[in-house]
Amino acid sequence: MKTIGLVAHDNRKEDLLEWVRFNAKKLSQQRLVCTGTTGKLIKELLKSMGYGPYIEVLKSGPLGGDQELGARISADEVDVLIFLWDPMSTQPHDVDVKALLRLSVLYNVPTACNRSTADYIISSKLFKDGYYTPIKKDYSIYINRDAI
Repeated sequence: MKTIGLVAHDNRKEDLLEWVRFNAKKLSQQRLVCTGTTGKLIKELLKSMGYGPYIEVLKSGPLGGDQELGARISADEVDVLIFLWDPMSTQPHDVDVKALLRLSVLYNVPTACNRSTADYIISSKLFKDGYYTPIKKDYSIYINRDAI
C-alpha cells in the first residue's frame, strides 16, 4: 500500500476527479492524503462509486494544507505526489505551492503535475512493486554543519 498525496488547484479539480474516476480501483487500494476541497470531492466521488479507501483530508491549501502535506513528505509519509497545479493562474499561496514542490524534489518523491505523468506513475511496474524505495539523498552534511 502506498500513500498518495493528491492536490489540485480550482481550475484543475475536474481534471483530477476525472483521473481519480479512471483509476478508482487502483486508488481504492492505497492510502490517500489530500488537501481540503480536493479531498472532500475525491472522497464523495469514490464513495459514490462504491469504493471506500482510506482518505485523510487536510486543510485547504491556502489555509495550510500544502504545508501539512509538505511536512508529511519531509517525514517520509508520502510515497507519490499528484499535484495538478494551474499554470494559467496566480495563486495567493504561491510560496506554499513552491515549497511543496521543492520538498517533493528534495525528498525524491515521484511527482506528477499533469495527467500524463500521473498516468505513467500509477501504471508503472515500480508503482506496483511493494519493494521499490526511491533513493534518498544524504543531507547529513547540512544537518551536521556548524552554526555560524
